[in-house]
Amino acid sequence: MSNKKTQFTANEGEAYLAANPDLEAMEFLISDTNGVLRGKWSPAEALSKAFSAGINFPLSMFGLDVWGREVEQTGLHIESGDADGFCLGVPGSIRPVPWAASQTAQCILTMNHEDGRPFFGDPRNVLSAITGQLADMGLRACAAFELEFFLLDPQSDTDEEGVIWPINVSDLGPDRQHMTAISELAELEELFGDIREAAKAQAIPIDTMVSEAAPGQFEINLKHREDILAAADDAVMLKRLVGEIARKHGLRASFMAKPFNEWAGNGMHIHVSIVDGKDVNIFAGGEAGEMKRNHAIAGLLKTMREATIFFVPTFNGFRRLQPGSYAPTRVAWGRNNRSVAVRIPPSDAAANRIEHRIAGADANPSLVAAAVLAGMMEGFDEAKDPPAAIDGNAYDRKRLKRLPDNMPDAIGLFEASRFIARRFGQPYRHLYAE
Repeated sequence: MSNKKTQFTANEGEAYLAANPDLEAMEFLISDTNGVLRGKWSPAEALSKAFSAGINFPLSMFGLDVWGREVEQTGLHIESGDADGFCLGVPGSIRPVPWAASQTAQCILTMNHEDGRPFFGDPRNVLSAITGQLADMGLRACAAFELEFFLLDPQSDTDEEGVIWPINVSDLGPDRQHMTAISELAELEELFGDIREAAKAQAIPIDTMVSEAAPGQFEINLKHREDILAAADDAVMLKRLVGEIARKHGLRASFMAKPFNEWAGNGMHIHVSIVDGKDVNIFAGGEAGEMKRNHAIAGLLKTMREATIFFVPTFNGFRRLQPGSYAPTRVAWGRNNRSVAVRIPPSDAAANRIEHRIAGADANPSLVAAAVLAGMMEGFDEAKDPPAAIDGNAYDRKRLKRLPDNMPDAIGLFEASRFIARRFGQPYRHLYAE
């Protein structure tokens, strides 16, 4: 199947079918509230419908928990008639599926009402609405994600509770770590080579790959995107790609936030810069840029506790937030400091940006991005300076506020938040809390 770039017409589906006459099947994909990809397989010709009438899916797919079970309190299920929405293809999202057995392509969808209005419960629509608020300020966000994951061997010996350990642990000992060791990547050269080739085929801009802080744990960094919606799509699709390539190699990839008590968890860091109407990074202008960056930081710190549930959406995720774990536990920021929640990485002026470090790798990238942008906008509106940057170990600073460390507290802060209601709307605050 051709992977050449095509200048699509208004109906991208028809244009793609014409350019790829050997296409046999389509995978229609939509990310639910918990970041779980849902969708359907269809004949190739259904692609044209995705860019015209739309593909039917129930609105209630956004009222499921992480296990795919209906949460009746959301009001989206049988009590409302379990109505269908109409999902349209995201422009430019049609990609080949290189690991499929037959000639297959995939397409990202977004949920709409029958009259064409975006459905409020779709996380991608949530992010789109937040970027619209940012655009009203004459600004646009650029972003890049970093994702950590474990590789597991389902055929390896398990412990007495049936837990599958990361690769290399059983044979080489539980203390094997080798952080940033090239040898760890070299042992999996074929797998990571296949990941890179598949990413090229799907136009997912992979940057670096690194061996991380636990045995069998790795991180893939994505290049920055001019459009934060595209950056979030990259993160969603990278998780799927890594999982499928791992499966081809007889392994399993886990993006669970804290799959093992013994080792560090999996984070999803997001780097964000803000550009003005002239495409100039507003954080890059000397003292004026530093002032705007500081306003953004102040907004992130002020809203951080209320928004934590966007970054840590599972019970398991709170186990990751432990002192000394490189996952933050306190409301703090710092320069070139990995113990804080908001980090300013070293860079040249043109690349000045903010790194947000709270989210687990199992969070929904669209909602993480939306919450970060919403916090920044609060800071721009209030134009206040943050408290002093933290030097050294932020875990030891007892005077700093703690992030909520359990699900009930995080939900309570979210439900009571006027900031969340104002930026995301009360209906979405209710839906996500339930």
